Amino acid sequence: MMANLFSSFDPSTSSSISLNWMSSLILFLIIPSTYWLIPSRMTLFWILMLNILHKEFKILIKNKNLKGSTLFFVSLFTFILMNNLLGLFPYIFTSSSHMCFTLALSLPLWMSFMIFGWFKNTTHMLAHLVPQGAPNLLLPFLVIIETISNIIRPGTLAIRLTANMIAGHLLVTLLGNSGPTLSPYMLNILIFTQILLLILESAVAIIQSYVFSILATLYSSEV
Repeated sequence: MMANLFSSFDPSTSSSISLNWMSSLILFLIIPSTYWLIPSRMTLFWILMLNILHKEFKILIKNKNLKGSTLFFVSLFTFILMNNLLGLFPYIFTSSSHMCFTLALSLPLWMSFMIFGWFKNTTHMLAHLVPQGAPNLLLPFLVIIETISNIIRPGTLAIRLTANMIAGHLLVTLLGNSGPTLSPYMLNILIFTQILLLILESAVAIIQSYVFSILATLYSSEV
């Protein structure tokens, strides 16, 4: 019996030894094995999807001299996607629903972009704080607003991913806990609803990893 609703996200809930964070490292054991096998249809589909992502990220990155930069963002998309999808399986810890995981991804990215931008393109970064065509009277306020919006970017990236992962899992947990008290007819409806929610959560897992990597790419293109 859970003490509260959020205890399903507690790293030490499912076992006495807190090894649940190891779920994020399972990917490094699963993915390399595919390179030793004859390419299957699943592998070819995955390569096709990565090529499509590469083309999209290449368009967003304005600097054409940065060769291979899309590989980093495609890898980021893959890492977040696998962690989101693993969290949908029973008894597997959802690491992407914790701020310490998402903030550890967004904060170093944003910090490296800012350090590179201010040291390499200082004039461009200063000009980016002032929107083009803004009236002179509003310039001080616009600079403050742009500065604040720039500072909170890693927090918004982390909170967006965490909140979307928590929201769906909480809904699934709430409906699942009401199962033992329902009649057989209502239980069938509940199972059908849970299947629909699982499909929705799979879509959310894909979309949120895509949004995270796309926003990180856009932030990098600004510097």
